[in-house]
Amino acid sequence: MTTLIVGASVAGIRTAQALRMVGHRDAITLIGEELHQPYDKPPLSKECLAEPGEPVPLLSNDDLVALDVELRLGVRATSLDAERRVVRTSTGESFDYDRLVIATGVTPRSLPGAQHLAGVHTVRTYDDAAAVRASLAAGRRVVVVGGGFIGAEVASAARAQGLPVDLVEPQDVPMTHLFGVEVATEISRLHELNGTVVHAGVGVAGLEGDGGVTGVRLTDGRRLDADLVVVGIGAAPATDWLLGSGLPVDDGVLCDEQLRVIGFPDVYAAGDVARWPMPFGERPVRVEHWTNANEHAALVAATITGGAPPRPQPPYVWSDQYGRRIQIVGTPRAGRAARLVGSVTEAAFVAIFADDDGRTVGALVLDDARTLMRCRKAVAARTPVCELQLGVPAAVRA
Repeated sequence: MTTLIVGASVAGIRTAQALRMVGHRDAITLIGEELHQPYDKPPLSKECLAEPGEPVPLLSNDDLVALDVELRLGVRATSLDAERRVVRTSTGESFDYDRLVIATGVTPRSLPGAQHLAGVHTVRTYDDAAAVRASLAAGRRVVVVGGGFIGAEVASAARAQGLPVDLVEPQDVPMTHLFGVEVATEISRLHELNGTVVHAGVGVAGLEGDGGVTGVRLTDGRRLDADLVVVGIGAAPATDWLLGSGLPVDDGVLCDEQLRVIGFPDVYAAGDVARWPMPFGERPVRVEHWTNANEHAALVAATITGGAPPRPQPPYVWSDQYGRRIQIVGTPRAGRAARLVGSVTEAAFVAIFADDDGRTVGALVLDDARTLMRCRKAVAARTPVCELQLGVPAAVRA
C-alpha cells in the first residue's frame, strides 16, 4: 500500500517522519512544488532577512535516506480524482495512492497589479525571503502592507538595517482582531519605539510605477514613496487543485477530530490547509502555526496506524520583533484581556485572556519564558484567571 503526501513543507515532512516513528512500513511518496530540499519556514521572515545563507533544512540527506520515502521536488499537484485515487501534477505525472495526506499549506495574498511591478514581494518561500533581503541590502525606502506578524517582522528587519519604514494597516490598531484594542495598542508601541511609521485605519488604493514600484497610494489620498513593498495581508489555503474532487473545501479542507477529511476515510489533511474542530478554542478552525503543523503530523500518523492520539496541546506561536520575543499560547481571541502585567518599555509584558467564566483561554507574553510556561499550563487546565500565579503583581481588568 502507498501513502501519498502532497506538500513537502513542515506538515508533510513531519507526517512522514511521524509515520515511520510509529512503525508504518508501507511505501511513502512525498511531492512538493519547490526545488529546494524541504526547509523550515519561521526563519524566512526573521533570520533569512538579516543574513545570507541557505534555508534551514528540515532533515539532512542521511535523515532522508533513513526515512525511506520517495521525495519528488518541483512537482505541483494540479488535480485529484478521489474516486480513482489519483493525483495529477504539473509534470504530467499521475500518482496513485491508498492513503492521501493533503499538506499543501497556504498561498499568500497580494495586491492588484503587484505581479506586474518589480520590487513588490510577499514572504512565503525561501526565494521570496532572499529577494526581500537583496532589496534591503541595496538600501531601499520600504513600505510594509499589513501589520500582522509577517509585516511586523519585515519592518523590524528593515529598521535593523537603518532603512526608513512605513507600515500600512487597515485596522485602527494593528492586530486588534487577535488581542483586542488594549493589548494590541501596547504591542504596537514596539513600532513607534523603533522608528517604524505606522499608518493605521487606512488601506492601499493602488501601487505606482512603470516596471518597478515607486510608490503606494493610500485610500485617504496620501502617497508613500517606495522602492520596496512587502505585502503581509494574510494567506488563503492552497486548495485550488482540489476543485472538482468532491472533497469538502471551505476555507481549507474540512476534517474531523482525527484529521480525516469528512466523507473520505482514507484522505487526511495536516497543517495550515486543514480546518478541523481543534481542542482549545474555536471550532472548526484553521491554525497557521508551525507548532500546529508538527502536532497535526503526529495525529495523522496515529489515525492512519490506529495508535493512541497524542495529547492535545494549546496552540502556540511566536514572533521576533525589534530584538524582542512575543509568544502567544492558547486562543486569545476566544476571550478578553482580563489581566495585564508590565509594558513593552519594561523588561516584560504579559496579557492573560479569559472566557466568560473567567477561565484562562490564552496569553501573550513578551520576553518572559518562565511566565509563558505557567500560562501554557493554565490554558491547558482552563485555570481561573483569579487563581493564576504569575509571580508578579498584575493590573486586573473587570
